Order: sequence, then structure tokens, then C-alpha cells
Amino acid sequence: MLNNNLPKLIEEALNGNELAIARLLTKIEYMTDEGISALGALSKRSGNAHVIGITGIPGAGKSTLIGGLIQEYVSRGHRVGVIVIDPSSPYTMGSFMGNRLRFQDKTMLKNVFVRSIGSRGYLGGISAEALMLTEALDGLGYDKIIIETVGAGQTDTEVEQSVHTILVVTIPGAGDDIQALKAGIMEIGDIYILNKADRPDAELAFNTLKFAIDSSEISYRDGWKPLIVKAVAIKNEGISELVNKIEDHLNYLKQKELFKKRIIDRRAKIVELIARRKIDEIISEIVKKNYNTIINEDITEAIPKVIHNVKELLR
Repeated sequence: MLNNNLPKLIEEALNGNELAIARLLTKIEYMTDEGISALGALSKRSGNAHVIGITGIPGAGKSTLIGGLIQEYVSRGHRVGVIVIDPSSPYTMGSFMGNRLRFQDKTMLKNVFVRSIGSRGYLGGISAEALMLTEALDGLGYDKIIIETVGAGQTDTEVEQSVHTILVVTIPGAGDDIQALKAGIMEIGDIYILNKADRPDAELAFNTLKFAIDSSEISYRDGWKPLIVKAVAIKNEGISELVNKIEDHLNYLKQKELFKKRIIDRRAKIVELIARRKIDEIISEIVKKNYNTIINEDITEAIPKVIHNVKELLR
């Protein structure tokens, strides 16, 4: 149940009070009873935001690019929410929120809210917490929500099931072999951004990407032929064109009646990711309880016992 303070907190957050928004998102991120109740209330107001996922190889300049997107969207009259997922420590699950430092100047802009969270061990580049915060920011009236994934490379693919538009950032010199482009994150993009396009080998990288798309070496999601945009994010070059291309993709989704489907997919992914984590916790606990049995018996006998115990607990 909501306590006496939370409805007021939601009201303050809806009125744009950034401190209230931060407190509310913290309750949701840590899945407190109050937070889950608040998420339920905000979900009833959500379903309008265009959610943009940004992934790509480390060092491609994703954070700088996002800074440019924030500035451009604000200049066009949008409210922008940004969720940055940083790698978590495998031991403490803590995270150094380095991306927050890169966005420091953008957090001072009106109608912008930036939140950094840890990945908490999720290997698909996105977490349940990130998607819950997306749902909340949507409900709070942010109409453009940008999610930056961990940036771990080819594992950042679960973002595909959770956002409307996927931007994949690459740079010249990241590999000119078509086979490299066909793996992992290079198969999920709606728009490919060749950042640092002022480098000497940029044209070769662009032509390699173009060939991969034109020859269908890179798959088309929902029948949309991926676009390529050149950018030099640090100089703010190509950002306006990129936003125009993102809007083209948004219009395509609406024409194909896929916009609302993505929102349903996001909500399903939240439930799936939370369920997966709970199951992992159960399995770890069972293995600990059966540790002596495992080390004293043949492994082929121990495995069926552990599987049986898992099935019994999940019934």
C-alpha cells in the first residue's frame, strides 16, 4: 500500500521537482513496496514516450553522442529522460557512474533528467531496473527517453526487445571485415552511426557498413532497412541529421502499428528479467545446500538431484 507521503511524492515528481523524481526513481529501482506501488500508478500514465536505445563498442563515443542528442531534442521542445547503465562490480554489484560526469553540463538543462544505474550482473546490456525506470519516466511525461547500454560489445542485444529505436554506434578502424559486422549488436540496429567520421579511414568504414546493409548481410528489423549516419559527436556534427532519421523511424513504427507493441514488449521484458534473477538466486541457494553431496558423489548423480530440487521449488 502507498504510505501517506508517496502520493505527494508522485505529485511533486509530476510537477517536475527533480529531487522528488530522484527519490521516486530510487524507490522504484530498489523495488521497495512503495516503489512498486508508484510504478503501478505511473504505468497507467505511460505508453507515450519514444524510447531510444544506444549501444555499440566501447570507445565509440556513445556518451558524447547522447549529449548532442539531449541538446538537439531540448531545442526542439522535448522533455528528455536519460538512463545510463554502467558496468557493476561482480563482487559488490556497485558501479562507478562515470557517464554521469560526461553528462554533467546537460543535467543543468531544463526538461532533462539523467539517471545512472549499475548493470547488476545482467549480460544483455540492459536490466530490469533500467526498464522500470523507463516506464516511470514515461509516466512522468518525458517524451524522449534514451537508454545507453553497458557497451560490452556483442552481448548488448536484449535492448532490441525493450526499445522503439536502436542506434548502434561504431567508428572507423573497428574492423572492416563484413563477418565482424554480422555478429551480435551489428544485427540489431535501426540506425547505424559512424562516429568520428572525420578520420582518414571513415569512407572505407562507411562503404563497408553500406555494403553490409544493401546486401542484407545485416538483418532488417520489422522490414525497416537500416540507415547510416555519419557524425563527429565531439564537434556536434551530424546530430541534427541523426535526430531527423530517428523521427523517420518513429513514423515508420507508428505507420506499421508497432509503437504500442514495443511498450508491451518492454513490460514483458521487465517481468522476464526479474523472474530470471529470482530463479538464478534459487539455483545458487540449492547448489550451496547440496555442496557436500556434489563433492562426495559422482557429478552425473549430483546434477539430476539439483535439477529435481529446482523443479520442486518452482512448482
